[in-house]
Amino acid sequence: MDMEDGDWSVTESRTEYETGWYDGGYDEVKQPDGTTKKYYWAEMPDAVVVVARDGDDVVFVEQYRPAVREKHLELVAGIVEDGEGYEEAGLRELREETGFVGDEAHVLQEYRVATGVLRHTRAVVYVDVEERGETSLGDNEFPSVRRVPADEALNVARGAPANDATLEGMPANDATLEGILLAREDGYL
Repeated sequence: MDMEDGDWSVTESRTEYETGWYDGGYDEVKQPDGTTKKYYWAEMPDAVVVVARDGDDVVFVEQYRPAVREKHLELVAGIVEDGEGYEEAGLRELREETGFVGDEAHVLQEYRVATGVLRHTRAVVYVDVEERGETSLGDNEFPSVRRVPADEALNVARGAPANDATLEGMPANDATLEGILLAREDGYL
């Protein structure tokens, strides 16, 4: 049997929980061999990751992440609000979390994240910083702004838990690594 022939039709779709942050559930799907299986998913709003350059430095934020019980050194990131594009959301998140202001953002890449379990799209944007003002943090945001020399940004992004070559041993996340690699590949770093 050619496994490409199946139509992968959904026989049932159910949202089992809603958290205010994301929804979770499953789709029961008819597989190419005629059997059915439940495929579980979590659905999250679109997000943006910001590679912001301030002169010779890349702007990072240090944050405690309760889900993994660790401090992480990360690029600025956040949810795209209703009516926003990735560029607008990136500039807003940068301003809110760091106080840094840029004139425009450029989308480096839009992509789906963890397609085996998530319904989530993310984009990486690049911003040249022009000035710094005040932050406007939400009630669950406590970032510390850190500048990292652009030529060290990849080593920081590859830091623990992958290895301990990060600034003061702090881990970075996958979105940070992806953002730095995309910006470097596109000639921004």
